[in-house]
Formats: sequence, C-alpha cells, structure tokens
Amino acid sequence: MLDTAAPKVRAVLPLLYVAWADGVLTPSEAETIRGHLRAQDWLDVSTREEICAHLDPQSPPTSTQYFRWVRALRKGAEDAPVTTRCTLAELGMALATVGGDGAALPDASRRALEDIEAALDINGEAVVCDLLGERPEPSPVESETPFDTGAMQGLLDGPHADLREHIRTLLQDPTFAYREELGTDAYREQVLDWCRHLADQGLGALAFPDEYGGDGDMERFIVAFETLAYHDLSLVIKFGVQFGLFGGSIYHLGTERHHEAYLQRAGTLDLPGCFAMTEWGHGSNVRELETTARYDPATEEFVVNTPHDGARKEWIGNAAAHGQVATVFAQLQTDGEEHGVHAFLVPIRAEDGTPQPRVRIEDCGEKVGLNGVDNGRLWFDQVRIPRENLLDRYAQVDPDGTYDSPIPSSGKRFFTMLSTLIGGRISVARAGLSAAKSGLTIAIRYGNRRRQFGPKDEPEVPLLDYRTHKRRLLPRLATTYALHFALDDLTARFARKGRGESLEAIEAEANALKAYTTWHTNATLQEAREACGGQGYRADTRIGRLRADTDVFTTFEGDNTVLMLQVAKGLLSDFQREFRDMNLWGMARFVADEVATQVQELNPVVTRKTDSEHLRGLPFQKNALTYRAEKQLQNVGRRLQRRIDDGTEPFDAFVDVQDHLVQCARAEAERMVLERFADAIGEVEDAALQDTLTTLRRLFALSRVEEDLGWFLEAGYVSASKAKAIRGAVNDLCDEVRPQAEALVGAFGIPDAVLGAPIVTEPSPGPK
Repeated sequence: MLDTAAPKVRAVLPLLYVAWADGVLTPSEAETIRGHLRAQDWLDVSTREEICAHLDPQSPPTSTQYFRWVRALRKGAEDAPVTTRCTLAELGMALATVGGDGAALPDASRRALEDIEAALDINGEAVVCDLLGERPEPSPVESETPFDTGAMQGLLDGPHADLREHIRTLLQDPTFAYREELGTDAYREQVLDWCRHLADQGLGALAFPDEYGGDGDMERFIVAFETLAYHDLSLVIKFGVQFGLFGGSIYHLGTERHHEAYLQRAGTLDLPGCFAMTEWGHGSNVRELETTARYDPATEEFVVNTPHDGARKEWIGNAAAHGQVATVFAQLQTDGEEHGVHAFLVPIRAEDGTPQPRVRIEDCGEKVGLNGVDNGRLWFDQVRIPRENLLDRYAQVDPDGTYDSPIPSSGKRFFTMLSTLIGGRISVARAGLSAAKSGLTIAIRYGNRRRQFGPKDEPEVPLLDYRTHKRRLLPRLATTYALHFALDDLTARFARKGRGESLEAIEAEANALKAYTTWHTNATLQEAREACGGQGYRADTRIGRLRADTDVFTTFEGDNTVLMLQVAKGLLSDFQREFRDMNLWGMARFVADEVATQVQELNPVVTRKTDSEHLRGLPFQKNALTYRAEKQLQNVGRRLQRRIDDGTEPFDAFVDVQDHLVQCARAEAERMVLERFADAIGEVEDAALQDTLTTLRRLFALSRVEEDLGWFLEAGYVSASKAKAIRGAVNDLCDEVRPQAEALVGAFGIPDAVLGAPIVTEPSPGPK
C-alpha cells in the first residue's frame, strides 16, 4: 500500500489520481507515466516500482485505495500553499512540502511532473478544480432539439453505460489510432496487439466466471463487442473469435478440468485459439460435417481426420497466423457407432508458430474486407489427441469407449451444443448495427453541413433539407433506433436464458434479428456512401471500409437467407402444432376469429381511412404489420399443404415455396421489431425522450408499410387513397425528424477520434 505521507509519493499522487479519474487507464497513458517515472533519479527504485505497480490496467486500484488517495490529496491541499488555479505538477510539489521534514524536492522532480502532465495532454487546472470541488458551473446552453442528447445517450447506453464509456475512452487512446498504410501481415499484427490491450483491460474474460478473470456476465460481453464495433471491425471479429467463440466454447461446452486448464489463458490471450466449425463442403448444415474424431480405446485417444479435401475447415479466424489450439467440430465415432457432431480441443500450432505434426494450415489470403483477421484452412491427418480433449459437458466417453450423455435425444443434444452460436448471432447483429450507426453519423453530419443549390440569389441549401436526402437517410435512422431497442431486449433475455423462456424461442428471434439487422446495415452503408457523394468515396471517410468489412456479416454466424428459412420453418411448426392441438371447438373459434379479423381489418371504412391520427397511431401500425405476418404465414402454409396433397415430397414442396418463406420471416421480423420498440418507449419516463422516440417509431412503422405497399394493396388492406396518404405521412415524419437528426446520431456517443471521418470535421464549403 502506498505511503501517502511520504513526500515523494505525495508529489506523484495527483498524477495517480488523474490517471484513474475515469476508471480507465489506457495503454499509452500507463506507458507514458511509467516511462517518465522510471527515468527519475530523485525517486529511489523501490518507490518508483511501488508507484508503477499502481499503473497496471489489469490491476486497477480498489475503490478504497482510490478514495484514500482522494482524501489524502484534499487534506494535503488544505495545508499546502496552492490555489485552484495551479497545475497538477504545482499541486504535487506543494503537497511534498506538507508533513514529513517539509524539505522541497529537487527541480528535476518538478520538470518530470510537468513533462508527464504535458505528455498526457491534461488540463491540470481543470482537474485541480474538480478535485477540490471548486469548478464553476458551466453556462447553460440552449438546446436546438426538444430532447437532451446526453439523456438520450444514457438511455441508449442502458445499464452498462460504465462499460461503454470505459471502451470509448480506451479506443480514443493513441494506441488504437488507425493506420491505413499497413500491409496485410502488419495489419494482422496490429489487430493482435489491439486485442492484447483489450485483454489487459479485462475485457476478453467478461463472460467467464470470476475465478478465471471475468464476472460471468454474457450481456456485458455482448455490449463490449457492440461498442468495440465503432472502431476497426477486424479487431471486433478477432476479439469475438478469441474470447467469444474459442473461449466461449471451452466455457459452455467444457467442464471444470477444461476451465482450469484453458479459460484464464484464453481470456488473457496467452493462448490464441480458433473455432473450427465451417467446412468447405458444409457451412450452414453443421449436422452433416464430415471431419471425424474416432476414439481409440487402446491409447485412450481420439483420432481427428479430414477424410477428403471438401471436409477441410474453411474461413477459420485466427488459424492462418496466430491460433495455437482449435475447437474442432467433428463426427464422434466410438465402438463402431456414430454419435453426431461434438467439439474437441486440437493443438494446431506450436508457440514458435510452426504447425503441429499432421496438421496442415493454409492462409485464405486477401478478402473483400476484414483483412486484419487471419482466416485460414485446416486439414487433419489422423491427428491424435487425449480423451480429455473432448469438451464433454453434454457427452462423455469412458476410457473403454462407452458413450454417455445426460441428454438422450441426439437432436436435443445437437441443438444444446450449438446454442453457443446464439450469442454469436446476437453479437454480430449488434456489431453490424454499430457500423450502421457510424455510417449514419457520418452521412447525417455531412448532409447537415454540405450545401448544394438553392433559390436564385440566396445561399445554397444543406443537403439534409432536400426531400430526397431526408428520404434516403431518416427512415434508416428510425429503423436503427428500433433495432437498437429490439436487440437490447433480446440480449437481456438471452443473458437470463432458462428463466421462463425457451432457448428455442430466443434462437428464433436471434436468427431473425441477425439477418434483418445485417441486411439493414449493408443497405444503410451503401446509402450513406452515396449520400456523401464523391466525399463518401474517400478511404479516410471510413464508410467504404465499413461497407467492405460488414459485407460478410450477412453470411457468417449463419447465412441470412438460411436463417430466415429457419425462422419461417419454426413459425410453420408452431402454426401446425396449434392446429394439431385444437379440438373441434378450438377450430371453430379459430375460424370465427379469422373471419372477425378479416371483417375488422378489411372493413371498407378502415381500408380508406387516411387521417393523420389514424396513420400515426400504434394500433394501425401494429395491426398492419401483424396482419401481414399472420396472413403470409397462413398463405405459405396453404401453398405447402396443396403441394403435399398433390403428391409432392415435403422437401421439394419446401424448396418450391422458399421465396414465400423468406418473405414471411421478414414480415415477422418487422412485426417483432415494432413490438419491442413500442414496449421500450412505453417504459421511458422522460417525456421529451418519449416524444422523440415515438416520432421515430411512427417513421419506422409507416416506412415499413410503405416499402411493401404492393402487398397491402393486393391484399386489400389499404385503398389507393390510403396508400397515397401513407406516403405523405412518411414525408411529414421525415420533416419532423430532420431538425433532430444530428442530435439523434450524436446520442450514439461515437467519439470523433473513433469515427475517423474528416469530412464531418473539415470546414464545409461555404455558400456560393
């Protein structure tokens, strides 16, 4: 424990205070302070090292230690000859003369403290004012928006605002500055280095139990992943592969011996790893993977093998350069029986980087984006691993080869083992949405500054004042807000899974939102690029990089079309189960309800109703999206049944209606998002925030109806006059959102240093 009575420690105490003032000590800050301190001869070695020990991002001071420093500073300042206008260096020098022998420190110490203060770019006077409680109140600033941007950011940040702010602060450190000039190999090493810094901050182990360096909170891990996605997306994916997929597979599929042997090393990045599931011949169809793991009871080993080139592991993150161990998904064979896909820990590379015997590794090479991630291919040629390397939480193999599982159903066991992918899909959706937020922030700020054309002899008009510009960006902004709250809700429910809700229901929603969100991200970034004109094509604007890096989000963690087909299949199963379980009375009631719905929803008065209150109202918007989702589900069910009744095989019938199934799942996703958004708005207590969010909800819902007006007209749900009124209402809502647009993207809280888009900070060309 630091002796705060020692003069030399007192001199440095203000710097320790400011280093930890926001709870985050970034790598650059720590290195700067330690480097300066270790060069000071006026500090003896033991004092230097004791102070430096308190500058370790992995070992932050406890609250008790920190507030002991604060009390010592305030008490010392009462007796020291200083004012609130002094610098940190001046405060430190003055404190050193209080108590003890009262002797002044040498001039070298003053210069050292001043150098550290300058190197950290600290406003020392402001810090001292804060510390001594004498900072003047800032002058009130008139808000140009009807809501407080800070309050909106607080609402979006939610219960983990502290973690988000920690990461925002960290990402603004010079250590995380973008370096566009890097080649692929250097870029990969940069991303690895960034990942190590995140691990040093304890972020990699967030989802692991306390004894392995984390706090056992999956929700905080997903929030960290989402917030990191404001930065370089290669870093985000590397982070997710190492800590979410590799570390997560050990935690969720392994047992205590695996946790003891691997978890802490995975969380600190001492053991870089891979998640080797996807194969060249089998991507989405995991159940049919062809890599085998045959058990040999004579040696108590599994023999992992790639039977042919089509069974190689493909696109495996961390495999090409850095991974040392892979979680390999393979068909378990023992006693001559097949037991389905299981997970095994297979060493693939020695610490010196050379491949393990009988393991072949290839680099996937340059990609469209994410080139900071070292994707590779893996082949296994009869690779032997110990029996203990089976991740055996859900299935065990005894030394003699006897197979046992607490889950007797192979289908249920397979689903349970793959439930680790649910968190990955939620994480990818949230990271994709962060990229959309970045693109919208750049495009809306630019549109608010850039002027083009205008009335004769008058100043040119900001781009965002034009109807077309509002139309291309503001409905997407509303959708982004809607998806934020829907994903917030899904994340919280996933984190508390098993408490009154089935994992299957959460998976279905995760599949729908992952697909819908990442499609939204791709379309939004393209629109944002175009909305910035030629400036959006500049590499340093970052929209192009975001667009390239998120392109694959629609494919990995589940191909979006396949996921939507799974969603539709689940809806059909529920629909068929509901019918199967109905008795005669239930069927009669269902038919009556269906007729009543048709009468109510297709009432000529309702289909022609065009007043603003009706169109903007939640009842109409909910009913419209719900009617479409249910009607499309019924229609596709009837199409399937007709084909099967005509003798078509069920698989062929399913393939024949796939276009309708995807449409059905998309409709369900939009219904779900509106419902979650409306529920979230209902819980907001701040009236100004609630009003703004309600406007966004109206714009989201009506823009979704407008997007599919062809269906609603064909179904007779709206008349031509109502369709025209809906288009007008969307225009009006865009006009209402426009004055708030920049504040709404500001509430995302993306720091300029992380955004890295000079076109929103450079002076805009003035009116001509």
